Amino acid sequence: MERQPPVAPADEIDLYVRTYTSLLRSSGYVDVRAFEEVHSYSASSLHDGALASDPDVSAFAYAAGRLPLEMPDVRRIVLGQSHELFEAAGLDVRTWEVVKTRGRRRPLRWDGSGTLGVFIASASDIDDLVPIVTAYQIEWNKMHARLRSLPPDGPGASVAQALGLDDAGAAKLAEAFGSRFDEAIRAVAAAPLDLKIRMLAASHSQYQRAAQRWWSGVEPAYLGSGGSRRPVYFVSSNTHAIANLVGGFAREHRDEIVDWTRGTNPEGLSPELDRAIADGDEIRFAALLNYLLRGWIGADPTGERLHAVRAFEQRGGLSNLAVPGNVYVDAQIVELGRVDTGRIDPRLRVPGIEKLRASDAVILNIDYPLGMAAYYLLSRLGQGIGELRGVYVMGKAATLNGRVGDVSLSGSCYDEHSRNTFLFKNALGAADVAPWLQHGSVFDNQAALTVRSAFLQNRRYMTAFYRGGYTVLEMELGPFLGAVYELIYPHALPLDEIVHLSDKTPFDLGFLHYASDTPYSRRQSLLSKSLSYFGVDSTYACAIAIVRRILAQEVARVRAAER
Repeated sequence: MERQPPVAPADEIDLYVRTYTSLLRSSGYVDVRAFEEVHSYSASSLHDGALASDPDVSAFAYAAGRLPLEMPDVRRIVLGQSHELFEAAGLDVRTWEVVKTRGRRRPLRWDGSGTLGVFIASASDIDDLVPIVTAYQIEWNKMHARLRSLPPDGPGASVAQALGLDDAGAAKLAEAFGSRFDEAIRAVAAAPLDLKIRMLAASHSQYQRAAQRWWSGVEPAYLGSGGSRRPVYFVSSNTHAIANLVGGFAREHRDEIVDWTRGTNPEGLSPELDRAIADGDEIRFAALLNYLLRGWIGADPTGERLHAVRAFEQRGGLSNLAVPGNVYVDAQIVELGRVDTGRIDPRLRVPGIEKLRASDAVILNIDYPLGMAAYYLLSRLGQGIGELRGVYVMGKAATLNGRVGDVSLSGSCYDEHSRNTFLFKNALGAADVAPWLQHGSVFDNQAALTVRSAFLQNRRYMTAFYRGGYTVLEMELGPFLGAVYELIYPHALPLDEIVHLSDKTPFDLGFLHYASDTPYSRRQSLLSKSLSYFGVDSTYACAIAIVRRILAQEVARVRAAER
């Protein structure tokens, strides 16, 4: 039965998008306060306290985590797609300081005197950034109204009392400002915030040029010394799970990591590691080693351990490409014929894995593009490679029917960008994930909704889709499927149609989402658990399912060629 998208009562969301889209067409700066009313009345699930007089510290912390620590000094924000656009506007961003955020991998430049330059890779960056900046300003000004009477020489413990925060709220505010807490609080108390934002001439062709710059950084490693366009299994996931599973560094250096863990007991995991060793539980031991590797690397201030890991992985056919083409989407290339099958994680040992030696294929893994950037990057990759043998996506999502850490697999997707409903055959099922998931549940045969951004959804909107059977809210599946459509059909992606990919795709499609948010409950989030061993359980289960599928497919191909 074909699933039709319901008519969602989202007029307030649509009005918000139309407002900032039209205003940002201006050639000059736009006051962020012009967005505040439509933002507040959109009833965003991430900012449900927007209209209240009390500060919504949760919304502020979410926004602050996706903006640089320099934000208390920022007065102007400029969005552009390339250095050339910035320079044409008289902004020499090449000489500005590179700054970063904790929750978004987005290229940012800071001039040190009030202006923040933001490189955008697709329209999704605008959908993401405008509500974040607007929420930040709304909540800053609420806090200013309560803190302006505090002594300017350091309000200290009186901040929480003045803002009406409990211990949890005070901790969120401290996390929001990070190492600049005292300075930032003084800035909040001193003056209201009146940000201005400007978008330089954005265009579809500029987004394509950004994707081309990214591919120009990936292509030399993909071609390798032989210069051939090898078959590709495309994966979108994180950059640590597949590297740890396939690279084998942790297993080869197990004694060093075990000794470090016993000496430092990170996150209290030393007893857990000792139990896995005593029980002879190779699977649990491998999972712990892979997780602890990151802490072991981070404990070395010289960077020598990271260099040793990268060199080890390179010898085993795994190349890491950080920020190729100055687009903040890292890439990895795994040459399957060079993988040391004796060192890989035991959970990857599919029957006949020794046959991989005869493979000429590669896994090309990219690091979580945001929204429509997924469409541009996969489209460009499809133009530059040889045979595409599979597209696999591990994404994070809000779940309307599960818990944080659960995994959902969909067979259909409604995409807000194109207004298409995609129907496809998912090559992965619950049985591919469940054996490797220790702390959550797996649900297949779900339906996904690709939203424009985390802020651009509210409870009434989500309820309408939930009633229509949509349970997975995420940001990249629709754009990826749009790119897949254009890779297999001789014309551009249609709009507002039901698109059948089930019987037309000549390569594997595998899509999994782990739940990082449960908006129907209490806005639980994996953000607070991101450094926890138990918090990454679902990501590793998804990565294992994807890599096992790829290895099994490639082993079957090699065997067929030998006959």
